[in-house]
Amino acid sequence: MGTLLLDPIAFSIGGLKVHWYGLILGSAALVGLLLAVWEGKRFRIPQEFFMDLLLLGVPSAIIAARIYYVAFMWDDYKNNFWDVFKIWNGGIAIYGALIGAIICAVIFVRRRGYNFWRIADICAPGLIIGQMIGRWGNFVNQEAYGGPTTESFLRENLHLPSFIVNQMNVQGTFHHPTFLYESLWNLVGLFLLLILRRQKFLRSGELFASYFIWYSIGRFFIEALRTDSLAFQGAAWLASFVNGLWSPMTWLGFELGYLAPSYGNVRISQLLAIGIVIAAVIFIIVRRRTVSDLPYYSDPIISTKVAAAGVPGVTASAEPEKAEPVKPMETTVEEQPEVPEEKKE
Repeated sequence: MGTLLLDPIAFSIGGLKVHWYGLILGSAALVGLLLAVWEGKRFRIPQEFFMDLLLLGVPSAIIAARIYYVAFMWDDYKNNFWDVFKIWNGGIAIYGALIGAIICAVIFVRRRGYNFWRIADICAPGLIIGQMIGRWGNFVNQEAYGGPTTESFLRENLHLPSFIVNQMNVQGTFHHPTFLYESLWNLVGLFLLLILRRQKFLRSGELFASYFIWYSIGRFFIEALRTDSLAFQGAAWLASFVNGLWSPMTWLGFELGYLAPSYGNVRISQLLAIGIVIAAVIFIIVRRRTVSDLPYYSDPIISTKVAAAGVPGVTASAEPEKAEPVKPMETTVEEQPEVPEEKKE
């Protein structure tokens, strides 16, 4: 059977070719922005703040994601240096993108006088919906897929439509649509985050941590299906430990994606996922036990820069101002009108 491919070029303007990959990533960023702006209105944060954050965060994320990927695949780029800049051909790492975006956000948010964790909480659903949409760029580019499978598994077991099944036919061999698995996992995660952020017990920073926990759990199990994972040669016990954690997937009929023994035996994304889940859980527990005045998610968000500017009715406190109690009027004997003697009867 021949391979049926989607054209990665959406359209051309003269000699400029516009790739679906770029359009999909741009759409993902836009939808994430709209979701953050929508939630930001509840806290009276201007939409320009999130637009500026996006304009700085997206380039930072792309650059860091590319650096992360190229660093681990340097042998493929050292003799073709200009290929490093061809991101439209794919080859960016999501964890690298998160590192770049977080570094940019920490600097930007603090310069605007906001608490980083409060803004990160607002942006968490936007991040996961952006990743959910962005994975379809891998689908068009026919990359980041899993190991070999059968057409019947895709059509009859997973009931996937033909346009997905056909695109998973890579040079005559069908592969697991790991982009779809991760996109659906993120869709469920989006609904969970939207529900969680309305719960009264949620504290500052915990929605952001929950996003990392959910995404990393899914990424750990999905990553092992892929055959293009970034990997390194680790100790045998480490590889055995990671594969042991993943082994429940075999009960569902999945198999580990092939990695050349000479390339590595431990997938970097899997190891990072384990570390992130542990770190996020510790983060939540330690902050709750050590920070006595930890604000709730629903508490007001005030920029210290706005408060310092002397805007009426705004203080640097995270709590709304309380009005002074009104004192009851007192009437003294001297203030009472004197009653004439002839009327005292």
